Amino acid sequence: QVQLVESGGGLVQAGGSLRLSCAASGSILSINYMGWYRQAPGKQRELVAAITSGGSTNYADSVKGRFTISRDNAKNTVYLQMNSLKPEDTAVYYCNAWIAVVAGTRGYWGQGTQVTVSS
Repeated sequence: QVQLVESGGGLVQAGGSLRLSCAASGSILSINYMGWYRQAPGKQRELVAAITSGGSTNYADSVKGRFTISRDNAKNTVYLQMNSLKPEDTAVYYCNAWIAVVAGTRGYWGQGTQVTVSS
């Protein structure tokens, strides 16, 4: 059984920073894609940033230059460093990963962590 556990959310003032972490555990053979999504109240879930096992990244236009995604393959962990936070960044942030196990490869989601940015 595979689990993704997120941490690092919280309340911060506009202009502040937070660092999210997501650790994958279980009978993992390999992890290719890892990403962060967010969902604000009344809005659809959207991609924030993603990173491949080789280190290629992509970002939503709204966070480019402010957020940085990184990963530690040895620890099966992905991070999201969020700087210059804005009230519109307020959302529940979810970790997503495509993970290979003995039974095959599929996507997994974390439980979500709340990020609230006050003005």
